[in-house]
Amino acid sequence: MPPACQTPVRSPATAPSRRHAWGFWVVAVAFATLMAFGTLPTPLWPMFAARDHFGATMVTVAFAVMVLGISVGFLSLGHLSDRVGRRVVLVPALLTSATAALLLTVWHGLAGLLVARVVTGLGAGLMASTATAYLDDLYARAHPDRPGSATPGLVAAVVNLGGLAIGPLLAGVLGQWGPAPLTTPFVLAGTALAVLAALAATAPETVDRRALRDRPRRFGLRGGARAAFAGAAGTGFLAFAVMGFFAALGAVMIRDVLGMSSVFVAGMAPFALFAASAVAQLALGRLPARRLVAVGLALYPVGLALTAVALFRPVLAVFLAGAAVTGAGAGLLFKAAVGESVEAARPESRAGVLAVFFVISYVGTGLVPVAFSLASHAWGPRPTVVAFAVALSAGAVLTTRLRRG
Repeated sequence: MPPACQTPVRSPATAPSRRHAWGFWVVAVAFATLMAFGTLPTPLWPMFAARDHFGATMVTVAFAVMVLGISVGFLSLGHLSDRVGRRVVLVPALLTSATAALLLTVWHGLAGLLVARVVTGLGAGLMASTATAYLDDLYARAHPDRPGSATPGLVAAVVNLGGLAIGPLLAGVLGQWGPAPLTTPFVLAGTALAVLAALAATAPETVDRRALRDRPRRFGLRGGARAAFAGAAGTGFLAFAVMGFFAALGAVMIRDVLGMSSVFVAGMAPFALFAASAVAQLALGRLPARRLVAVGLALYPVGLALTAVALFRPVLAVFLAGAAVTGAGAGLLFKAAVGESVEAARPESRAGVLAVFFVISYVGTGLVPVAFSLASHAWGPRPTVVAFAVALSAGAVLTTRLRRG
């Protein structure tokens, strides 16, 4: 049997706390802003490629290299909030991302872009699992009369994906109509992240380090939960795979296949995907997990099929519809997978288990776009889209069966 570990103890309080409620929304906004920063370069990739002289495959590499930073952040440091406290990890995550924004502003060239993306990933890795657990803690303290509420999990999922949607929309607007399109978005993002770091420093801590007699396990699952976690992580991989595809290659597809050069339009595909994902979770997020999975499994392949049709018969509206339907399906699958990962975790290892879950998910974000880019060079984008749509849809069905098995 594993050694006994004590659950991280929340700081004592019995009545609803306005300070915890304030902290909950500060953390939610900070989470959304940091996620938005991660997708901010999405419609700007063709402009980066023109400025720094690299092609479509290197675009996917520049996007995917963020996964390296995410993996370090999650696996090496993401569990720390279970031990040292949520706020102690969240504030450095925001400052790390602000540093990445500074690098994108002052260090031009492919090398600077790659380094900044790794640092961006490090900040995201520190944030995602910590913020998810922090929101749960803060909500429980602000509303002790609502034990087991689904609200913090729903808010965490929506601000995660909603932030990812805001990034390409904001960059598309600034890239199309604002000054210095490869500088202004990152100056604004860096400033916002620094301000939110200062605000987050005022949020109450929810882990009482003095009460931890034993070191929490980094990764600990409840008995019999291995298959459920493996299936949930596989679903996260597939949900983030399509998100990575549209974020890394959506702008390139719109320019090269659909023949449109507008930076604003280039940001619409990832915006449609992430926004539909967030809206679907808001509308249906309180359904039981089985219902979420059923609806997600129905929408996911339909969206991928529309995306393939749009490349054979180039129509922007169909391509955006495909992105939106795919995003709605992926978002519902992702929401169910996050909940199942939390349920599979031992209480003292929630952040550590979520760290592993998010690493696996983000590997899908980076690996699938690179694989698609390489395959499309060999066989062309249209047959490659069909093959990937079939493979990803089949994978979603298989991971669902694994979770239920």
